[in-house]
Amino acid sequence: MPRSTAACIDLAALRRNYCIAAERAGSAKAMAVVKADGYGHGIVQVASALADVAPKYAVACIEEAQAIRESGVMQPVVLLQGVHARDDFADCERSNFEPVLHNERQLEWLEQGGAMPWFWLKVNTGMNRLGFWPDNLPAVMTHLEKTGAGSRLLGFVSHFACADDTDSTMTASQTAVFETATSAWPGLMKSLGNSAAHFISGQPLFDWSRPGIMLYGGSPVVGKTGPELGLEPVMSLEAPLIATRIVRAGDAVGYGRAWVAERDTRMGMVAIGYADGYPRHAGTGTPAAIDGQRIRLIGRVSMDMLAVDLSNAPGASEGDRVELWGKTVGVDEVAACAGTISYELLTGITGRVPRIYI
Repeated sequence: MPRSTAACIDLAALRRNYCIAAERAGSAKAMAVVKADGYGHGIVQVASALADVAPKYAVACIEEAQAIRESGVMQPVVLLQGVHARDDFADCERSNFEPVLHNERQLEWLEQGGAMPWFWLKVNTGMNRLGFWPDNLPAVMTHLEKTGAGSRLLGFVSHFACADDTDSTMTASQTAVFETATSAWPGLMKSLGNSAAHFISGQPLFDWSRPGIMLYGGSPVVGKTGPELGLEPVMSLEAPLIATRIVRAGDAVGYGRAWVAERDTRMGMVAIGYADGYPRHAGTGTPAAIDGQRIRLIGRVSMDMLAVDLSNAPGASEGDRVELWGKTVGVDEVAACAGTISYELLTGITGRVPRIYI
């Protein structure tokens, strides 16, 4: 029998979170961001679960878009990194993929490839990762019109750097830059808002918003958890309790003697570790739960196991299921304890953890 460690995926919660995003988007439409294997939830299952409500998807790269199409889901798919080879334009045109072009090389490929898919242009408004400088946009647009490619341009995309920080002025600054840079082409669509932007009062989301982490119940806002924003957890990461013992006062548990018992303590070993994607840096005090009762991790996370203090769950016994994150313990809480973000935890669950869909 295999161990019962698993990530349980609540597709109904996913749909409800998408509906929240769509409602908060107002007059904008919400394209579901399902990159990174649906943020670790399974790109095919996520896309299929949203197929009757999401009018468009967004992914990082063409292989993710192909996985969606091969599953039978036919909505347009936006490629946020554009294409990585000239020949990909033919696949984009054939499969209704919409690449986001962000550099001169991709524009040259577009002109040389023969195929002409619908596409977007990325504008660098301050994130400084990808995109054309606002001052260069008129020249780019003139060139596209001369080559005939402008007839296939859907609109403009940019990305926020600090929308998760409600105290930052950067979001307003980027919005203003984006509006000014694209104002000469009012007939083209605009997409700027990520998950966090859905929670900024008065923030324009233009024509298309791009909800990502919020679909999966994680918080896009610093200092808030997903449930505090009205979002439901979609993934419950669970593993079995495989051993219990009494650790006597003065004894240590695990590598490096990172935790030493101050008193006799009943502890348990859970069949999950960093090889499964659970964060190694989640230290003593990180919450977990058994039967809805919160407990805490103790000591260092090992490759295949971690230790928990069972003082708050005196009835726990071998075979009981431990929730590492889910409906009782939020993934944002665990991420904070590990010094990271929920995005990394959700996308980091490895292939040896089966996904169970409910």
